Amino acid sequence: MKKIFVAGHRGMVGSSIVRQLEDQKNVEVVTRTRSELDLTNQQAVRDFFDTENIDEVYLAAAKVGGIHANNTFPADFIYENLMIECNIIHSAHLAGIQQLLFLGSSCIYPKLAEQPMQETALLTGTLEETNEPYAVAKIAGIKLCESYNRQYGRDYRSVMPTNLYGPHDNFHPENSHVIPALLRRFHEAKLNNDSEVIAWGSGKPMREFLHVNDMAAASIHVMDLDKAIYDANTSTMLSHINVGTGVDCTIRELVETVAKVTGFEGNIVWDPSKPDGAPRKLMNVDRLASLGWKYSYSLEDGLTNSYQWFLENQNNFRS
Repeated sequence: MKKIFVAGHRGMVGSSIVRQLEDQKNVEVVTRTRSELDLTNQQAVRDFFDTENIDEVYLAAAKVGGIHANNTFPADFIYENLMIECNIIHSAHLAGIQQLLFLGSSCIYPKLAEQPMQETALLTGTLEETNEPYAVAKIAGIKLCESYNRQYGRDYRSVMPTNLYGPHDNFHPENSHVIPALLRRFHEAKLNNDSEVIAWGSGKPMREFLHVNDMAAASIHVMDLDKAIYDANTSTMLSHINVGTGVDCTIRELVETVAKVTGFEGNIVWDPSKPDGAPRKLMNVDRLASLGWKYSYSLEDGLTNSYQWFLENQNNFRS
């Protein structure tokens, strides 16, 4: 029986990883709530690993938030994420755990990285200012894994997801990301019989989106790869792997698909006075494809699944 600790099991990605691991035979999934184990407390994390006899670790725990939160609480974002990573990775090493998977973020890449973004773009330019502290912490996580591999021969791996969405997403009306925000807005417009929904910008920017169940499946796929195969497709100082679809869509296409999925039949009015943001953000996923993994959810199927989860859980986030 393999004993696997999933840190961050209540988050969007962590909960999906737990569901998929529990479907496997001969696997015991270990989780701890924040009240049971404070991952920023070094001694508590050390004691946990000393007593639990863990075989593998999925490090999906992180302090996350949107642009406003990152701008308002930069110290919290860099401190808490660094502490979580340092405590778990170091304590796992001290406990003799050979396999660990660290989950990062596409924000590790430079603000002006060439599209689609390749793994080799890491540390080649200036980061996006609004989430630099968070990105620096995630880069440190990658380098922690690489450093323990180099010095101690560990097998600590890293995956960098594109924009994620799906069950257990944040549907808060002010603090959510684009897909949950749109799903909620169009749902409420349908309930209110609104004749139109105003969408920001021109609709021309292109974005890539990955359903969280695909992200969890990719994480398990990467973790289960033979070490020789993983090492042959990465390098000592560039060991992370991008996870995405490798396919993007315009914001206009996204909005129209959300309207279809939610059943909104009114007009979509575009407000070009609102900012568009970067013209394109796309991950290069050639490395992951060469390792035998591809996404399974189309955008429409993924949005339908996410909307269904929202409908079943909306009473939990009415404010």
